[in-house]
Amino acid sequence: MKSLTEYIWLNTKTKRAYINITPQVEELVRKSGIKEGLCLVNSMHITSSVFINDNEGGLIQDYDDWLETLAPHEPVSRYRHNRTGEDNADAHLKRQIMGREVVVAITNGNLDFGTWEQIFYGEFDGQRKKRVLVKIIGE
Repeated sequence: MKSLTEYIWLNTKTKRAYINITPQVEELVRKSGIKEGLCLVNSMHITSSVFINDNEGGLIQDYDDWLETLAPHEPVSRYRHNRTGEDNADAHLKRQIMGREVVVAITNGNLDFGTWEQIFYGEFDGQRKKRVLVKIIGE
């Protein structure tokens, strides 16, 4: 069995952002040479997420609005976690909702997606360097 481990590094200009990382992951699948296997894409930070959905701008904005309704950033005093001097408790909650990682099958050397599926990085406490693990295994 072959494997490839790489990292995608991101540093968003805004506190919250949603980035389609499908092209970077597809490039790593090509680089791996694996034709049949699995691709794990994992956010390596507790205030960011990796998820799969449609690459449609309205939906992305709906996610952001929905998450901000469920776990609003302000007032930061509402969260016990922020009593430690942090101001990112909402980002931890948003990450929990959106998930840590995705696994996508590789078939004939390509990510085997359903219709419209794309891989996204969700950032909920940005403006600093973070990484996403991509681990590909197979034959």
